[in-house]
Amino acid sequence: MTPRIEDYALIGDLQTAALVGRNGSVDWLCLPRFDSGACFAALLGDEDNGHWRIAPEGAGSTENCTRRGYAGDSLVLETFWETRTGTVKVTDFMPQRDKSPDLMRIVEGVSGTVDMSSVLRLRFDFGSVVPWMRRSDGHRVAVAGPDSVWLRSDPPVKTWGQQFSTCSSFTVTEGEKVAFVLTWHPSHSHRPKLIDPYKALKHTLHDWAKWSAACTYTGKHREAVLRSLITLKALTYGPTGGIVAAPTTSLPEELGGVRNWDYRFCWLRDATLTLGALLSAGYLEEAGAWRDWLLRAVAGDPADLQIMYGLAGERRLPEMELPWLAGYEGSRPVRIGNAAVRQRQLDVYGEVIDALRLARDAGLDDKPHAWNLQLSLLGFLESSWREPDEGIWEIRGPRRHFVHSKVMAWVAADRAVRSLEDDPSLPGDPDRWRAMRDAVHAEVCDKGYDPVRNTFTQSYGSKELDASTLLIVRTGFLPPDDPRVIGTVDAVRDELGQGPLVRRYSTEGRSVDGLPGDEGAFVVCSFWLADALLRTGRAEDAEELFARLLELRNDVGLLAEEYDMALGRQLGNYPQAFSHIGLVNTAVALSGGDAAG
Repeated sequence: MTPRIEDYALIGDLQTAALVGRNGSVDWLCLPRFDSGACFAALLGDEDNGHWRIAPEGAGSTENCTRRGYAGDSLVLETFWETRTGTVKVTDFMPQRDKSPDLMRIVEGVSGTVDMSSVLRLRFDFGSVVPWMRRSDGHRVAVAGPDSVWLRSDPPVKTWGQQFSTCSSFTVTEGEKVAFVLTWHPSHSHRPKLIDPYKALKHTLHDWAKWSAACTYTGKHREAVLRSLITLKALTYGPTGGIVAAPTTSLPEELGGVRNWDYRFCWLRDATLTLGALLSAGYLEEAGAWRDWLLRAVAGDPADLQIMYGLAGERRLPEMELPWLAGYEGSRPVRIGNAAVRQRQLDVYGEVIDALRLARDAGLDDKPHAWNLQLSLLGFLESSWREPDEGIWEIRGPRRHFVHSKVMAWVAADRAVRSLEDDPSLPGDPDRWRAMRDAVHAEVCDKGYDPVRNTFTQSYGSKELDASTLLIVRTGFLPPDDPRVIGTVDAVRDELGQGPLVRRYSTEGRSVDGLPGDEGAFVVCSFWLADALLRTGRAEDAEELFARLLELRNDVGLLAEEYDMALGRQLGNYPQAFSHIGLVNTAVALSGGDAAG
C-alpha cells in the first residue's frame, strides 16, 4: 500500500532533499541536486525503483512508527518505534555539505532491546539503473555510469547482498547507537573524506538552531510560521539562492490522473510573495540571495523572459516522460522537465518588478543594473500587455486575456511610477508609465469585470471565476472597500469553495486548462482568501479560515500543493513552497503586519 503524501517528512542539506515515510523508508532522493536523477524513486513506483528502509526486525512494509517529529526548530527528523521488547529512535538528517551530499541515519536504543533491519535498494536515474555493488575498505560501494554511492556504518554491522539490495541486521540496547552514512560522489572522482556522523548531527542541530533563532516573527502562530520558514530554507539551493517550488515531480493533482508536473525548478511568479515572507520574518540574507538569483535569471532580452528557470538560472528544461515508473498510486505519466517553461505569462513581468521594488523598500542593497533591467522589462510589457497569454496556472489550452495577467501589468507600471516618485534621480518618464497604468486599469475594469454578478472573471468575456483575482486587493489595483473587490471575494468563495478551501478555477466541462480530469483545492489560494477576507474587513472570518488551514498540515507541519476534501488527504507536489509562503504571509497579516503588496 502506497503511503499517503502527508505520511512523508522532509530532510535536506540546502542543495537537495529526501522524503522519509512514517514506515522508516526513504522513498525519494535526487543526487546531487534537487533536479538531478533520483536514486530512490519508490515514491513514484515501488520498492524496486529504489528506497532505504530502517525499521524494527519483522515490521511489515506498511507498519508505521509510533511517533515522530523534528528535533526543536531544525530539519533533523526523530522517529520512535515502540516494540514489545523495547523502544528505539532513528534520527535522519542531511548535514550541510562540504563537497559531497551525505544522508545520515542514526539508530539509538532508548529502552530494552530491539532487533533492527536495514534494506537499501539503490536505483539510479529515477529507478531505472541497478548499480554494480562491491566492497571496499569495509564499505559497500554502488557504481553505475556517472554515479557512485558509498554506504558505511559505525560501528560496522552484519551486511549482505540479497535480490539486488544491501541488507543489514543489528541489535541495539538502551544507550547503544549505530550510525549509517550514505555518501554520493561522481564515479570518476576519489572517495570523499569521511565525516563523523555524531559530530555532523551536533553541528547540524546547532546550525538550524542558530538560523531559527533569527526569526523576528512573534505572533501567536510562531510555531507554524517558523516551521514553514524552515521548509522554505530547505527548498533553497544554497549555491545560488534559488528556491524550488517543491523537491518532487509528478505527485498528482488527482489520484490516477494525468495532472502530474515537475516542480523542481524556480518560478518567477513566486518572487514577490517569497520575498515578502522572508523579509517579514527578518531573513534579509535569504531575501537578498533570492533577489540576486532573480536578477541573474531574468537578465537578457525582455522578450525571452521565462516563467521558470533552473536552480542556477538554466533556461532549457525539456519535458519528457518516464514510462518505467508506474506513478504515485497509478498516476501517469511521470514527467521530468517542464514544457511550460516556453509559455508566455505576462504576469511575471509585474511580479519581477514588484519584487525588486519590495527588496529596495526593505533596505536590501540596490544593484546598479537593477533599475535599468526593470525599465527594459517595462518597455517590452508596454507593447505586449494587450496580447493573450497562458496565465498564472500554465494552462495547456488556448491563450486568453487573463485578468490576473492584466492586473500584474498594471502592477508593473504602478511600481515604476511609485519608484520614480520616491526617487526622482532615477532615469525614466513617470508620465509614460502613468499612461500605461491608466490604460490597463480602464481595460480590466471594462472587459474583465461582470457587473451583473459583481465580480472580476477569469478572462475577458468569460463567465468563469479564478482564485487569482483574490490578489487584486493585495496589489492595490482597487481599494479593499471597493464593492467590486468585495463582490469578487464573495463570488470566489461561493463558486470555487470546496468546504473551507478554494479551487483555482472550475475543471468541469471544457476546462480552460485543456486537460482531462479534476484536481483538489489549491492550498495557497485558500490562504489568499483568508488574506482577502482580512483586508476587506472580515477579520473573524479570516482567523477562522486560517485556523482550518493550519489543521491541514501533517504531523510535522508540512503542506502539499492541494488538498482533497472528499478524501481528506493532501495532493500534488510536496512540500510545496507556495503553500508555505501563503501560510507565512497570511499569519503576518493577521498579526498586524503586511508581508508583501
